[in-house]
Amino acid sequence: MTGYQEVITDPSYRGQIVSMTYPQIGNYGVNPEDAESREPHIRAFVIGELCGVPSNWRSTQSLSDYLADHNILGIEDIDTRALTKHLRSLGAMRACVTTELTAEQAVQAAKDSPSMVGMDYVKEVSTPQAFLWEEESRDWVLPNTSTGKPGPYADLPPAKYRIVAYDFGIKFNILRRLRQAGFEVEVVPSTTPASEVLAKDPDGIFLSNGPGDPAALDYIHAELKQLLGKKPIFGICLGNQLLGHAFGGKTFKLKFGHRGGNQPVKDLRSGKITITSQNHGFAVDPDSLPPEIEVTHINLNDNTVEGMRHTQMPVFSVQYHPEAAPGPNDAAYFFEEFANLIEATKS
Repeated sequence: MTGYQEVITDPSYRGQIVSMTYPQIGNYGVNPEDAESREPHIRAFVIGELCGVPSNWRSTQSLSDYLADHNILGIEDIDTRALTKHLRSLGAMRACVTTELTAEQAVQAAKDSPSMVGMDYVKEVSTPQAFLWEEESRDWVLPNTSTGKPGPYADLPPAKYRIVAYDFGIKFNILRRLRQAGFEVEVVPSTTPASEVLAKDPDGIFLSNGPGDPAALDYIHAELKQLLGKKPIFGICLGNQLLGHAFGGKTFKLKFGHRGGNQPVKDLRSGKITITSQNHGFAVDPDSLPPEIEVTHINLNDNTVEGMRHTQMPVFSVQYHPEAAPGPNDAAYFFEEFANLIEATKS
C-alpha cells in the first residue's frame, strides 16, 4: 500500500520489471521528498489496480503521470498475486511489457533479453563524481496542527566521524541515516581506487546497496581486497556480496530473490529475530568463505547468508537495508554498531 515511490527510485532495481502484490497502488501519489534517488530505475511497473484519484496533501503528481514523465511503462489489471505465485514456483524470469509487439514477438523479446547473471548495472547508477552529503537529513515531521507549518525537527548530532561511502546504487535514506548517526559522509564513484580512498584517511568505509550480479564486478573486488584491514568497513546488500568476493568467497543467483519489507532474519549470536527490508537476487555462498569469516545472520525462509563479520579485522556486513525506506526499522541499530566499531578501532 505504501512505499511504491521508494521502490521505483531504488537504484537496486535497475534493469528489473517490478510487480506489486498490494491490490491498489498510487493511493497517495508521488512527491519529491520521498524519492530515494534522482530518477526512477525500474524498467516497467506491474500492478493490480491504479488509483485514479490520489489523496494526500503532500502529493505533487499522480503515479501515472510520474511514470509517463520518465518514459516508464506501467500495466494494470494484472492478477499480481497469481503472478507472484507463478514466480515463486518457477523462479524470477525475463519478461517484456510492450505496447507495440504482438504476444509472440513479446515472448521472443523476453527470451532475447540479457540475463541478470553477469550484468554490471552499477556503472549506470553510481555517481560520476565524488560529493559530500549535505542534504536535509533530519526525520520528516508532521505539520503543527495550529500553524500548518512543520513541527520541530530533532537536531542532528555533530559529525563525529568522517567516512567514505562507495556508491554502488546508494539510496538517499542511507545517507540520511548515516548523518543522523553522527557521520560526515563523502560519496565516491564505484570505480574509485582503494589508494584514493585511503589517501582521504577516513575513519571508516561504507559499502552501499546496488543492482546486478556481484560476481561481474571483479574491478570492485580487487579494490576492496586492498581496503581490508586498513579501515573499519560496513557493507549492506550488494556491499555484503562484494565483501564475500573480497574475502575469497563466491555468490550465486537465488531462485526468486528476497524482495519487500517482511524478510525474517536471525542473529546467530544473540538468537534475536528481526523483520527486514530487502531487495536482492544473489546471495553469498557460505561454504566458499574462508574460516576467518563468521556468518552472523541467516534468512529464516531459506537459511541463506544475511550477515558476516571478519574475526580478525574490523569488517562486517548485512544483506539487507537497515535504513528501511520503505520497511521496518528493526535493523537501524547497525549504524550505531558501525560508529562503535570505529570508536573501538581508534582507542
